[in-house]
Amino acid sequence: MSNHNHDAPNQASEGSISLTSAVAMGTGVMIGAGIFALTGQIAGLAGPWFPLSFIAGAIVTAFSAYAYIAMSNRWPSSGGIAMILTKAYGPGAVAAAASLLMALSMVINESLVARTFASYALRPFDIDGGPLVPIIAVGLIIFAYLVNASGNRSVGVLSILMSALKIGGIALFGIAALWAGGGLADTAGDLADFAPLGFVGSVALSILAFKGFTTITNSGGEITDPHKNVGRTIVISIAICAVTYLLVALAVGSSLTPPQIEAAKDYALAEAAEPVLGRTGFYLTVALAMVATASGIIASVFAVSRMLTMLTDMKMIPHSHFGMSGSIRSHMLVHTVVIAALLAVLFDLSRIASLGAFFYLVMDMAVQWGVWSRLRHEIDARGWVILTALALDGLVLAAFTGLKLQSDPMIVVYAIIGIVAVFLYERFYLDTWTGDHDGEAHGGMK
Repeated sequence: MSNHNHDAPNQASEGSISLTSAVAMGTGVMIGAGIFALTGQIAGLAGPWFPLSFIAGAIVTAFSAYAYIAMSNRWPSSGGIAMILTKAYGPGAVAAAASLLMALSMVINESLVARTFASYALRPFDIDGGPLVPIIAVGLIIFAYLVNASGNRSVGVLSILMSALKIGGIALFGIAALWAGGGLADTAGDLADFAPLGFVGSVALSILAFKGFTTITNSGGEITDPHKNVGRTIVISIAICAVTYLLVALAVGSSLTPPQIEAAKDYALAEAAEPVLGRTGFYLTVALAMVATASGIIASVFAVSRMLTMLTDMKMIPHSHFGMSGSIRSHMLVHTVVIAALLAVLFDLSRIASLGAFFYLVMDMAVQWGVWSRLRHEIDARGWVILTALALDGLVLAAFTGLKLQSDPMIVVYAIIGIVAVFLYERFYLDTWTGDHDGEAHGGMK
């Protein structure tokens, strides 16, 4: 790599992502994680009502997205969540730590989707787990790095092609599986099987399946006509994913029982395809899963590197070249894929998903509270919508924490340690919790 001005990449890339590319990027992250990585785990918590968990997740996400849209319409920027938090709390440790939690949750998502790719790739060979899963996952993460290192145009074109292919393919899978499985009769479940705590807790993972909309806010300054198109992109992406998730969840529920889905949670769609669509349907579903998860990784790596570059430019996180030449963004691409690869090697899918859910919900509650308490009048936002989002986040987080304390208390401990460590680290680095709120926070970005 050659040496470059650190600011040049960001300046050159303004307006480089079209509305179509942005929607493809958002849906690429959401569908890659939501359907293929999380369906089995959501079914394990929600039981036969798991298709409705996706709808509940879409509703909670829609309320949460309102604050992001209002802020992005007013102040679009690459690294949009960092901008929102800085304007709300000032350039101090609170904004920096919450922004870093968002970035970490996205890196966690990359490792989740990479392991899902590996799990599906190995199913035709009847390999379930083992050392090949992290090896293949790391290989996919490296591929995503190479695509992103080639520039925005490669990311945009590839995202559009892969998103169109997978959304069309997933829709066909859902329709065909429902038809072959005899419709919706087997998906209703028994009301007696409904567990309120399990269902509400499952929504935490459903929300994780929709959080790809933050990919859009993180690249806001690079979207054409961002004051209009950021909000449009978020709404379109959430709507597309909600319909897709519901269709596929109903199809899976018509083919497999919840215990069967949970048993095959790392490759639930492939397991559901074979009974109703035969061996050919199984292979096609595996191929579709690989396309979906690969595009999700590419889109996520793109967005995380942009966000970390913004945080570095804002002096909210320290930066070291570690002997590398090139721009800050090129360094952040390397840091992102290295962390994602390590997580893919060290943790299984269930723990990766749980950790991501904890980090994301805490970050989102910080965003909602900051916008409601400090910025809602400035951006002309409806306070009740933001408070509803905050309350829903808190309810889901409490339920999910209760479930994990029963089934895997150590992941709750890991999450708390991670969150506290991030806040303390940023407090030590920045030496202030909120910084100069009235000055730099409101005037530092346009």
